[in-house]
Amino acid sequence: MRHARRTARRITRLAAVGGLLCGSLLVTRAIANEPGTSAPPVPVGERLVAQLGAARTAGSWLGADGRTVVAVTDAGAAADVRRAGARAEVVRHSMRDLRSAAATLRAAPRVSGTAWSMDYGSNEVVVRADSTVSAGDWSRLAGVARTIGASVRMERTRGTFTTRVDGASPIFASGGRCSAGFDVTDGRDAFLLTAGHCGPVGTTWFARPGDATALGTTVSGTFPGNDFSLVRYDDGVPRAQSDVVAIGGGRGVRITGAADPVVGQRVFRSGSTTGLHSGRVTGLNATVNYPEGTVTGLVQTTVCAEPGDSGGPLFADGLALGLTSGGNGNCDAGGTTFFQPVAAAMTALGVRLTGTSGDDDAEAGAGSGQARPGGDVAPSAPPAGSEAGAPGGGGTGTGVGTGTNMGGATDTGDGTASGTGTGADTGPVAAISRVVVSTRSVGPGLLVIGGSLIALVAARSMRSSRRGRGAW
Repeated sequence: MRHARRTARRITRLAAVGGLLCGSLLVTRAIANEPGTSAPPVPVGERLVAQLGAARTAGSWLGADGRTVVAVTDAGAAADVRRAGARAEVVRHSMRDLRSAAATLRAAPRVSGTAWSMDYGSNEVVVRADSTVSAGDWSRLAGVARTIGASVRMERTRGTFTTRVDGASPIFASGGRCSAGFDVTDGRDAFLLTAGHCGPVGTTWFARPGDATALGTTVSGTFPGNDFSLVRYDDGVPRAQSDVVAIGGGRGVRITGAADPVVGQRVFRSGSTTGLHSGRVTGLNATVNYPEGTVTGLVQTTVCAEPGDSGGPLFADGLALGLTSGGNGNCDAGGTTFFQPVAAAMTALGVRLTGTSGDDDAEAGAGSGQARPGGDVAPSAPPAGSEAGAPGGGGTGTGVGTGTNMGGATDTGDGTASGTGTGADTGPVAAISRVVVSTRSVGPGLLVIGGSLIALVAARSMRSSRRGRGAW
C-alpha cells in the first residue's frame, strides 16, 4: 500500500512538472514574436526639413527602396541633404508655396465632395472632386486653382467621399454601429478612442446589439474639424489585452507606441466589414469636405475601406497611427481612405495608449512627413513585395476591441488591397508577423500552468500529511 501511494505521488509530481513545461511552451510561443526594444531609424527627413526651413524644402517621404527623400528648392540645400545621407530632389515649389495654396483653397467657398492634400512626390497640392460635385462647382473650384498657379492639380475621382460609419470589432449605439480603435487612459480612467463622427457626447455604446449592460459612454469628441472621440468604459476597465490589435485567427499585433505616419510608408487597417487590408500613405495634412462638414489634418492612403470600418485602427510596425475616418471606393475596386492621426487626437484629449508611460506619448510631426514614435524616432522602411490573401475567419474581439472579420487582401502594386482570402499565412498578416502574438495560446497556457501548480501543492500536502501520521 505504501509503495502504491509513493508511485501515485511520483506520477502526480511528474504530471505536474510536465504540465508546467507544456503551459510554459504555450505562453512562450504566444509571445515569442513580440516586437523588440530596438528603436526604428532616426527621422532624417524631418530633421533636415526643420533645419533648412519651409522656404528651401517641400517635405520628405520614403522612396520605393525605403530611403528617405527630401524635396529641396536649391543646390545648397540638396548638398546638405546628401551629406546627411538622404536623397535630394530639387523641386519648383517650396513648402511655403504649398501651404499658401492649401490656405487659399480653405478660404474659398466650401464644396462638399472635394478633398485636397500635399503630394510631396509631385510637388503639388492635389484637389480631388467626387461624383457628387456639379459641373458648376467644379468650374468655380478650377477657377480658384488657376489663380493659385502651377502648384495645384485638379482631379476627378470615382465614388463619393463619405464617412465610414458602422465599424471594425463593432460597438453599437441606437444610431448604428462603429469601430473600436485603441484603448487609452488619462492615468485614472480607461477609455476607448474611436472616430468623432460615430456619435456625439452622451452616446451610449454596447458590445453587442440588445445588451443590457453598456460598454461605455462618449465623453468627449470633435467632428467636423477633427474626427475623434473618447468613450469612457462604464466599469472603468478596458478589455483584456488592451495593447493588442486583433487581426483574426486568434492573433493580434502588439501596439507599443504611437506615431505620425510617413508618406510612402506601408500601413495596415483593421475593420469588421472588410477585414485586414494594407496600402501606402500618399499624403498628409489632407482636407476632406464631407457632406456633414470639413475635416482637416488627415492622413491620405491607398488602403481600402467600406461603410462599417469607421473608427478602426491604422497601424504599422507595432505603432498606432490613426483612426478610420472616411473615403471613396471599396475593397473590390480600391479607393482612397482618410485617417485621423492618433497622436494629434491623444494630445488634444490628454490621454495616452494603455500600457505606455506618459513619457512615451507620441508627438505630432512638424509637417515634414516623418513619423515620431515615442517623440523622436520614425518607423522602419516599408517592406516590398506583393501579397496573397489573408486567412479567413472571424475575429475574437480581444485586445482593443478590433477583432476582424478577415477578408483576403492582395497588394496591387499601388498599395490598394483587394481580393478574397485564402488559408495561407501570406499577405498583410505575413507582412506584420514579427509583431504578431497568439491571443489564443496565452489563456490555455496559463490555465495549464495553474493546474500544474495546484497538483504540485496537492502532492506536497499529501506527503506532509503522511509524515504527520508517521507513514514516511
